[in-house]
Amino acid sequence: MSKLRFKVVESAFEKKTIAVTEPTEKPSEYFGSLVFNREKMFKYLPEKVYEKLTDCIDNNTPLDRETANAVAAGMKRWALEMGVTHYTHWFHPLTEGTAEKHDAFIQPDGKGGVIEEFDGKLLIQQEPDASSFPNGGIRNTFEARGYSAWDPSSPAFIVGDTLCIPTIFIAYTGESLDYKTPLLKSLEAVNKAAVDVCHYFDPAVKKVYSYLGWEQEYFLVDEGLYAARPDLLMTGRTLMGHESSKNQQLEDHYFGAIPPRVLEFMKELEIESLKLGIPLKTRHNEVAPNQFELAPVFEECNLANDHNLLVMALMRNIARKHGFRVLLHEKPFKGVNGSGKHNNWSLGTDTGTLLMAPGKTPEENLRFVTFVVNVLKAVHTHNALLKASISSATNAHRLGANEAPPAIISCFLGTQLSAVLEHLENSDTENFILAGKQGMKLDIARIPELLIDNTDRNRTSPFAFTGNRFEFRAVGSSANCASAMLVLNAAVAEQLKNFKVAVDAKIASGMDKFAAIVEVLRQVTKECKAIHFDGNGYSEEWKAEAARRGLDCETSVPRIFDAYLKESSIRMFESTGVMNRKELVARNEVKWEMYTKKVQIEARVLGDLAMNHIIPMAIKYQSSLIDNVYKMKGLFPADKAEHLSSKNMEIIEEIANHTIFIKEKVDEMIEKRKVANKIPEEREKAIAYHDNIIPLMEAIRYHIDKLELTVDDQIWTLPKYRELLFIR
Repeated sequence: MSKLRFKVVESAFEKKTIAVTEPTEKPSEYFGSLVFNREKMFKYLPEKVYEKLTDCIDNNTPLDRETANAVAAGMKRWALEMGVTHYTHWFHPLTEGTAEKHDAFIQPDGKGGVIEEFDGKLLIQQEPDASSFPNGGIRNTFEARGYSAWDPSSPAFIVGDTLCIPTIFIAYTGESLDYKTPLLKSLEAVNKAAVDVCHYFDPAVKKVYSYLGWEQEYFLVDEGLYAARPDLLMTGRTLMGHESSKNQQLEDHYFGAIPPRVLEFMKELEIESLKLGIPLKTRHNEVAPNQFELAPVFEECNLANDHNLLVMALMRNIARKHGFRVLLHEKPFKGVNGSGKHNNWSLGTDTGTLLMAPGKTPEENLRFVTFVVNVLKAVHTHNALLKASISSATNAHRLGANEAPPAIISCFLGTQLSAVLEHLENSDTENFILAGKQGMKLDIARIPELLIDNTDRNRTSPFAFTGNRFEFRAVGSSANCASAMLVLNAAVAEQLKNFKVAVDAKIASGMDKFAAIVEVLRQVTKECKAIHFDGNGYSEEWKAEAARRGLDCETSVPRIFDAYLKESSIRMFESTGVMNRKELVARNEVKWEMYTKKVQIEARVLGDLAMNHIIPMAIKYQSSLIDNVYKMKGLFPADKAEHLSSKNMEIIEEIANHTIFIKEKVDEMIEKRKVANKIPEEREKAIAYHDNIIPLMEAIRYHIDKLELTVDDQIWTLPKYRELLFIR
């Protein structure tokens, strides 16, 4: 049951009363109430249908049409009881967001009325227009057909009056046009490869799951202030704005008391998320003013990714009820922390074992070292590709600035685990000892036991070991987690397969199994040593050292995307069955095109604001100063008037210099855009925007920000950082 409460919400520009629904039950009693989970499946499906569906979910067995019809009937009955009138296939196109087309359950009954109809065919498949979504040339405009197909492993859920069915999205010709399809394939690839390696240690393992725990950072701003900033409205970030005198330098916002208005938003978001089966657990203030974070409990990777996308949609909708706008851009404000989406990733077995956690026996600890080392090797081999997986026009503003990890992929391990791998690398097979009741103890007395979470944190590391998992900290706040997760899982799957081939070869030559594992691990540890770095990722010394080690140090996003089309990347994706060359080429075309369009929109907005807001405001203030100078000359003697007006004359000249520069650079930017827009190749066009347009935007911004400090505050019509960054 729920109760309706009316809450007065007061923002910077208005006061309004909103209706807030609050359940009267405990969270455990309404958790998943809007999800067709196993409890609902058991209630609404015949026993044999339930068994077939859960077998499909757990073991990837196919569903026949008869079973699908029965599932659809049960799902429809539940949905109608919940007041649902429509259904939709909910999928993840290459736009970073989600897509849905709503259809009503109704069908004409032939007698002038309608009936509610929803069968297995409608559940399993729909036909969205494949040419209207980004597809990288796989589909021409006149070749529109594409298919969305049901993903039974992620349960259907209800939003409003609509039953949402998670689906994949593929072209008529079979290529994937979404993020979920390759993610599911990568999860199956790492499952198969990891199970084979697990059998060295535990033959009972039948399945390995990839787990994801995401941490979502975001900003909130008053809706009225947001509406008064065209750059925020159209690009998600401020294209201009001088730093506030006070921002995050006192470090008083981090973990501080949550503002009451924000807390009301968070409470409603948590309630609606819990109803949708999203186990949100953590909420707190982040470092920057108006920046916050939420995080759920770990879940299976595919489900966790769906939940993250669903939460981002909920955040946007619920924030507006409370007089806020959510900013998910990675760097909405210059000079303060940007927002990331830390992806905590691990592997676990169906027997309950976390493969990234130390064990209690030498054999369990060898298994732990085996998986950690193979992950390091995968990250080393594909460090450029992993960087490409998190790169975008928006995340480029965040990486390497204000506590965000740098644009060089490296792995932080901590002192103790580093010592373990150093010992593994330098000892011979007979003397490598792994033991310890509570964790890992070596035959070197000065190295203590390695316990779960007994590692420090390194906020400058993009890929850090944090006790029983790796934290991929470089993922952007607006990104689809699948982009990074499908690359990571596929890379680990490839490496585990290579590892097994090498170990099996040594066993076949007569070597003991565990000796063979240690021998191969030693070699792999040496090969991937370059990826291991526990120091300051911001330092100039590290940039030089990383280049010396052969790590990818490219910072141009369009060029970073080239990593997807390296032969080693294509070979990895094809050997694991995640994506083929055609799909990769198409996705890169989409990435380059999206990069160009985002920078292009920003450049247009900046030019418009510069010419139609900034320069007119500056000239208006300049005119008032000129008028003041003339009036003083008429009021005072010439020598005194000259003295009194000298400072005004300096400001007048300063404003003139800034406005002339801005006008010249806006004109230059327009001309360079015209040149770039004529480039036919998407890659070269994106590079032209990166190399030629972005530097001009930064130069224009510098002079606008200087004008902001000069022009009369009453004339400056755009809300400033001191207003945007502090909720009242």
